[in-house]
Amino acid sequence: MSPYTILIGLSLAVILSYLFDLAARATKVPSVLLLLLAGIGFNQAVTYWNIPFHLPSVLLQILGIVGLILIVLEGSLDLRLTRDKIPVIRRSFLAAALMLLVQAGAIAGLLHLYVAGASWQSCLANAVPLAVISSAVAIPSVAGLTGQKQEFIIYESTFSDIMGIMLFNFALQEDFAQGVSVITFGRDVLAILVVAVVSTVALAFLLGRLRGHIKFFLLFAFLVLMYSLAKKYHLSSLVLVLVFGLAVNNADLFLRGPRLQRWLHPDQLASELAQLKSLTAESAFLVRTFFFLAFGFSITLANLISGNLLLQGLLIVAVLTLIRFLYLKYIARTDLIPELFIAPKGLITVLLFYSIPDHLHLGEISENILSMVILLTGLLMMFGLQLSHRNAIGLLQNEE
Repeated sequence: MSPYTILIGLSLAVILSYLFDLAARATKVPSVLLLLLAGIGFNQAVTYWNIPFHLPSVLLQILGIVGLILIVLEGSLDLRLTRDKIPVIRRSFLAAALMLLVQAGAIAGLLHLYVAGASWQSCLANAVPLAVISSAVAIPSVAGLTGQKQEFIIYESTFSDIMGIMLFNFALQEDFAQGVSVITFGRDVLAILVVAVVSTVALAFLLGRLRGHIKFFLLFAFLVLMYSLAKKYHLSSLVLVLVFGLAVNNADLFLRGPRLQRWLHPDQLASELAQLKSLTAESAFLVRTFFFLAFGFSITLANLISGNLLLQGLLIVAVLTLIRFLYLKYIARTDLIPELFIAPKGLITVLLFYSIPDHLHLGEISENILSMVILLTGLLMMFGLQLSHRNAIGLLQNEE
């Protein structure tokens, strides 16, 4: 395959993704779902015409990691921390924490019943990716929402990503289900908070002091470096990204002392913020495009066309949705539309699944269910967004 053919394909992929974004605004069909379907279609075309094309799995993981960092950074750069935001932050944190624990436990129970001889540890390790909400899918899909609905979903999905990684790391511990595991888990949480604060100060110092034309991608490189180093030590390194984004967008709130202002230059940070947001959004769009196309290409359509697999996927999604309904209706006592339906699985789900050690894998069943659940929750989110759009139109018509 010639380099020009590859460049043509990459260019068409970006153009197609942009058109999908335009279509998503008009139809409320999530663009990531369209990208997944396009990737599946491309796989079918390659198979039909016997085109020699191989996609390394490590490429999918790299795109996923970088995409996750950029998407969480993009979401956190849009969030302002004010006193009136405390209720929605608290509400979204509790929703993410409680539903993640209950849903992971319920799915682990289902897998334990379905897979003969599987240990509880392996079932939980495979269940957490299915329970965590993907901010990479949720955040760009709610761009059309406004106010607390949008903020709730951004905070909830980001918290779910972070706590999902923490719970996943907890499930992988060799001393799982022993008393010492709680101590090591608490130690890791404290360590990542310290690293997050130190890293944020260092990155903010760089952002405020760099004067050359090349600064933001250098900043991204440091952020990816710190994320990867923290991940090497099995820490929930996504906290680094969230803390940095919140700190930069709320520099006036954190940098009040004269010493901090002299070292970190909050005025300089504020002047760079708009350009940082723009570049982050552009980069997140690009990486998200190639990740979901690549993931769609990795899905074998023949494995999805199975009545048994569809029933398993529907059962898991039904359990996840029922738990979410009970929490939102009777505990949080909040709106159900579209919050009930926006709990998609995606990028973080795939990354966690690929991180499961071989001895904890449940075989092909978990991989096939993974793809089915991602597609079903994407369709469910599409339904919720369309329902919310119709309700909004109805309210406007009533006001007129």
